[in-house]
Amino acid sequence: MKKLSYVLQNAPFIVPTDDGKYIAEHVGNATDKNQNLSIAHMVAPPGWKEPFQSPTFDEYTMLVRGRKQIEIADETIILKAGESIKILANNRVRYSNPFDEECEYVSICTPAFSFEEVNRESE
Repeated sequence: MKKLSYVLQNAPFIVPTDDGKYIAEHVGNATDKNQNLSIAHMVAPPGWKEPFQSPTFDEYTMLVRGRKQIEIADETIILKAGESIKILANNRVRYSNPFDEECEYVSICTPAFSFEEVNRESE
């Protein structure tokens, strides 16, 4: 029997949200139990924001469409389509979309995203 040389992901885990954000995890804890890496496709509606958090994982974001606001280390960064950023673990950060259009992006976390390790603050 021939061993497969790839794994095709055609059924990502859709993370339930109550803030209008679409999250489809393609690789990670929820999808394939990968604890080393997570890859998610996300779409954040206009006006969306998360509370500040201090994750214990590195997070890479590649913006596909729109703009995304990132508050980190007393600085506000506006990420635009075609740009990417790496936020190092253990930094206090807040992601939002205060703009009037959706923002679409891919997020990669190492090790994988988990709710236990994101350390979100209550608003």
